[in-house]
Amino acid sequence: MIVVLTVAGCGGGSTSSSPRSSSAAPTEPCDSMTIAVNPWVGYEANAAVVAYLAEKRLGCKVTKKEVDEQTAWQGLDSGEIDVVLENWGHEDLKQKYIEEKHTAVRVGPTGNKGVIGWYVPPWMKKEFPDITNWQNLNKYADKFKTAQSEGKGQVLDGDPSYVTNDEALVKNLGLNYKVVYAGSEQALIKAFRQAEEKKAPLIGYFFEPQWLHLDIELIKVDLPEYTAGCDADAAKVACDYPRYELDKIASKKFMDKGGPAARLIQNFQWSNDEQNTVASFIAKYKMSPDEAAKRWVEANPDRVEDWLAKPKP
Repeated sequence: MIVVLTVAGCGGGSTSSSPRSSSAAPTEPCDSMTIAVNPWVGYEANAAVVAYLAEKRLGCKVTKKEVDEQTAWQGLDSGEIDVVLENWGHEDLKQKYIEEKHTAVRVGPTGNKGVIGWYVPPWMKKEFPDITNWQNLNKYADKFKTAQSEGKGQVLDGDPSYVTNDEALVKNLGLNYKVVYAGSEQALIKAFRQAEEKKAPLIGYFFEPQWLHLDIELIKVDLPEYTAGCDADAAKVACDYPRYELDKIASKKFMDKGGPAARLIQNFQWSNDEQNTVASFIAKYKMSPDEAAKRWVEANPDRVEDWLAKPKP
């Protein structure tokens, strides 16, 4: 889905507590909901749309709280967080909080298909066609040297809190590389943009869904094929990342209470392209999350009505 807009506006922060408001009188009372917001813009897009609908259509009071993935799960347990809108795997946390402590519950898929891996800018694939085979990476290591990589090739990672096996992969695949952390999703995006524009060598951690793929067709490196259990021991990982069916996790107390907000969380599902569109409104076109959500909601009324619908008796 390619979206071309001419807009003006300022980006809003993703931690907020908004007053109760509704464009139409809600037919059922809705109290409050606290949504975890993990540090990537695709998640922020999920939270923006859900929060907008909960406030404007259901009359809920919504708080968005910026936390990393681990802290969000702890918040589900403590009662500080009601819902995680985009969970990437975390089978260990599901075991702890869902199966053992019974303080969190699965709330179904987001509809998004998650991919994590190593990517290079398109120009490198054109110039070095075999570079996307991991077995050829050592012969190109010198091209990826940086001041931070200690004489080795650099693999650029993002936020250290993200799901990553990259240090183990470098070690266990015998690669002459060093993982260097850019620090954030935004820093990764900037690095890939510059690498493509300036024809500079770059190999780095990246993922889908992510709105940058609408602008640059990053090329995924073929790491050893993922097989069930190949990542069971974090120190011994020597395979690619699994494909993720991204899902929603909520506080058991919140879901047991029921009501319109809980139903919205259950019903909310969309595609990678839909998430990327809203994420691009926020990150590329600099809309506030609320304005980005408003624009998408107004353009997709049928999708929204499905999410707001009550279950049939």
